[in-house]
Amino acid sequence: MRVRLRFVIGSALIVGAVAYLIVTAIRSTSEYYLTVNEVTARQAELGGQSLRIAGRVKVGTIAWDPASLTLRFAIVPIPEPAADGTVAPVVATDPVSFKVTSIGEPKPDMFAENRDVIVEGKLLPAGEIAATQVLTSCPSKYQAKSNK
Repeated sequence: MRVRLRFVIGSALIVGAVAYLIVTAIRSTSEYYLTVNEVTARQAELGGQSLRIAGRVKVGTIAWDPASLTLRFAIVPIPEPAADGTVAPVVATDPVSFKVTSIGEPKPDMFAENRDVIVEGKLLPAGEIAATQVLTSCPSKYQAKSNK
């Protein structure tokens, strides 16, 4: 009887540990991204949390230091596409933006002004994002060059 009880308790502990690992793995990998406007609206609630934020790199804000692998820039909301399918460029006077700092990570190859990005990191109290990863979005629609 004692051996059977030990087996049952041991099995329950193993099953509990595996279930805990599965739940924590799902929580950390099932993050979806928020938009810049959503983060702005919920800034007090989301402060200090790990987030993924989708935005567009604001023109004139990129500062890259390859010696220290420090990338600083600002993100603004991604504009809605126009009826004809074109996307308006970001205007320098957009009121909502977040400053992003990524230290110790290489700059993505396709990173540039007016490029859509997804920033993973923590939202700091000052409204800045301490990024652990910066992902560039590929264009959703490829168009052939027009011959002029």
